[in-house]
Amino acid sequence: MEEFMTEEIKKLIIYTRKMKKREPLYRDYPEEFREEIRGYLESNHISRLYAHQVEMFEKVRAGENVVITTSTASGKTLAFLLPVLQEILEDPLTRAIFIYPTKALASDQYRAMQSILKFFGEGRVSAGVYDGDTKPAERTRIRKSANIILTNPEMLNSAFLPNHSNYGFDAIFANLRYVVIDELHSYRGAFGAHLANIFRRMHRICRYYHSNPHFLCSSATIANPVELAEKICGSGFTLIDRDGSPAPEKEYCIIQPPEIKGNNDKVYGRIAASTVAAGLIPELVEEDHHFITFGRSRRNVEVILKEAKDKLEAAGFLGMARVGGKNPADLIAGYRGGYTPLERKEIERKMTEGELTGLVSTNALELGIDIGKLDATVIVGYPGTRASFWQQSGRAGRSGSACVNYLILENEPFDQYIAIDPEWLFSRESENAIVDPDNLLIELAHLRAAAAEMPLSLDDIALFPDLGEMIPVLLSAGEVKSLAGRFAWAGPAFPAGDYSLRNMDKTRFKLLAQEDGHEITEMDESQAYHEIHPGAVYMHDGASYEITKMDLVSRTAYAIPFTGDYYTVPAGQEETRILHVFQEDAYQRTEIRFGDINVNEIIAMYKKLQFHNHQNLGYVTLTQPLQKDYGTESTWLTMPENVVRVYRSLLLPNRMGELVLNNHFDGMQYAIKNAVMMVTMTERDDIDVTMSNNATIPDEFREEKVSLFIYDKYEGGLGYSEKIYDLIPEILESAIKMVSGCPCEDGCPACVGDYNLDKKTVLWGLDNLLEESEPPVYLKKNIKEPQPVIRKEFSFFNLPDEWEKVCYAVVKNGEAGGQFLKTIKKVSTEGHKLILTMENEFYAKWLMEQDNLQSLTNTLRYHVICPADMQIRVRYEAKMDEQEKKERQKKRDRLQRRYDEQLGNE
Repeated sequence: MEEFMTEEIKKLIIYTRKMKKREPLYRDYPEEFREEIRGYLESNHISRLYAHQVEMFEKVRAGENVVITTSTASGKTLAFLLPVLQEILEDPLTRAIFIYPTKALASDQYRAMQSILKFFGEGRVSAGVYDGDTKPAERTRIRKSANIILTNPEMLNSAFLPNHSNYGFDAIFANLRYVVIDELHSYRGAFGAHLANIFRRMHRICRYYHSNPHFLCSSATIANPVELAEKICGSGFTLIDRDGSPAPEKEYCIIQPPEIKGNNDKVYGRIAASTVAAGLIPELVEEDHHFITFGRSRRNVEVILKEAKDKLEAAGFLGMARVGGKNPADLIAGYRGGYTPLERKEIERKMTEGELTGLVSTNALELGIDIGKLDATVIVGYPGTRASFWQQSGRAGRSGSACVNYLILENEPFDQYIAIDPEWLFSRESENAIVDPDNLLIELAHLRAAAAEMPLSLDDIALFPDLGEMIPVLLSAGEVKSLAGRFAWAGPAFPAGDYSLRNMDKTRFKLLAQEDGHEITEMDESQAYHEIHPGAVYMHDGASYEITKMDLVSRTAYAIPFTGDYYTVPAGQEETRILHVFQEDAYQRTEIRFGDINVNEIIAMYKKLQFHNHQNLGYVTLTQPLQKDYGTESTWLTMPENVVRVYRSLLLPNRMGELVLNNHFDGMQYAIKNAVMMVTMTERDDIDVTMSNNATIPDEFREEKVSLFIYDKYEGGLGYSEKIYDLIPEILESAIKMVSGCPCEDGCPACVGDYNLDKKTVLWGLDNLLEESEPPVYLKKNIKEPQPVIRKEFSFFNLPDEWEKVCYAVVKNGEAGGQFLKTIKKVSTEGHKLILTMENEFYAKWLMEQDNLQSLTNTLRYHVICPADMQIRVRYEAKMDEQEKKERQKKRDRLQRRYDEQLGNE
């Protein structure tokens, strides 16, 4: 497979592993197979089954719930279908719901079932896809007669369960025998917690209709498939992991991008993995290989796509001649979230029919969507988990032909750890998938939906463990009413529509073209703050847009075409506040705690990175900072005093005189975050790591130990931090190994995140969490690049004297509320309480509302050095005499009359 590669690419391969062809392990048909099933298999030249397919049939027929983890393209779909078909042929009323994480995958699997449906005929076995795109007549047919219903979690949540007694759904639940969950490993984090609670609701409804369906799950290879299946489905499971399918010869090549050296021969980093991928893709295209390139993010996909297309365009007539006269740049396309369903379906069609040679995709195509026969994969940067690595590389070779898989390493900890020890990737078992069905926000959302589906009873505590705490909350809010020992829904008509299954954040932003107003894409609030803030360069399907405006009220951003040679990455900081401690322990020289914290994330600037060489062109400050404040779960470690003392002594001032440069706390949290992701099955957007607010500058208001916080990036938490609490020893050991094993001499982005940080000093700090030692001799470096910092001009205790200046700073920064703050006539402090006294009763009441008070808190924390436990109190003091009161009342009465007159005129 190497004949198409240029000599330059070949030289970058640091490790090659070949996996031999695997022979199949067959078994004869089960004795109880119906003749019709034997006839179907024989008509398709299947005289025997793989061993795991027979094992699945036997265990399902014995009444067990089963999770199967055999390799990609091992015939898992047929393994599911055989026991389901047997049941349908025995009882034509049988219903089975097949659940897929995406609509595209459900449609793809339905196409794959066509030969079965055609063989048995509509009268014997009927199936259909039931999703948001299904037409009304087809929905009616499926509800009335389909034995197999292919759908997704959203439809279960919003259509099947809320309407269980209407439109024929009652017949589905009364005859439901099987629930099949494909790609089980993808249901982790928020998505998994939602699905688990959907199944809790479904168990109630099935019990009502006297049915008891069995669960059949397939998963990629993970460390805890049975645990994950049991948490999501709420039942006991049996594992099938012995793979009887054949596999072709596979080759794995690990590519290390070349170093970037200066004139003095000093190493300044490595060429970006995306740049190497953009050089490899044209070689694959020109030799007519069919491939997928996986990028780790939407932005990464668009950068790779643009740079690869630029190189293909530059190939000129020679390149066009080698690909049959077509423009070679037209033979590749992007595929990621943010594209419309129609765009994605068209891309899938072109790839399947050979109009495209390759795709550049996020992990959206990690799932088993059929896009034709592939003989290569290019994985740009280690995807974060072994499970994802095997899923992505498993997309090639499904037709039984030999294939090659390239992993191009980034200059980051995981990747460079693999460069040192490639066997780690191939010899260790996959990670744990983490899901917490008892996240209070998610559980409460689904309990409200369950109450609307049928009245709650105290017996439902078997499904909803926090029922006793939640019913009083719903009673108090008037959303349920006690009725004959049960709790009937009295709230809004459709509570199942009050949340998103895939995002904890339901707030959505739209990106519109400024010229004609057409919608480019849609995303949640967190994505919007990071990707479509003013000045951001947003890439979509190879095209670039510059964001000109962002309206936080209408949740809309506007963009114009962009032709510059750079893209943007946001920069900011987080502030934390401890709310509650649930667990605590000591490990070596650190204290470990798990509990609830408050996080205030501030995005105040962004940096520009040049295409192709990814050089940092500098930082730009946002006119209006973007803030997101939420409560979540965290595990935090206290820092030993000697580490804090040494790290603080090494801090250097930036241009404004603030001690923020040469911050070795940054190196420690960088190493620990990557170790957390290595040990757990978390991704970059699942968790984050930050230091307490007093790490670099002691808190003048209170004595508090410096801590490192590892927290879930979802409101309410999703169970990651709680699992991390138990894994701290392994995480610290992994962090130390990653930093000490890095081949760099002084420190680099792969081990400590920054060339400006001293590797030995960061490693010493990590070691001192376990055992005390003397600090190393510090290697002083030239600190050239200014790091992003949010400068705070004011101090909490000076606010009474500087309030007017604070108001001016807010107005000058373009933030909302600056003029309103000027109406506050008196400001004082009592300990860590800020007392705001107002003369207007309406203004005072408005400011006391929780959302408005939180908004003010965020604004003050952005501009003011505040205590971690700062509280704001609002007081109303009327200063008007009787005459002023009368005049004000007259004005209100006059306004009311004018308002009433206007309404009357309409």
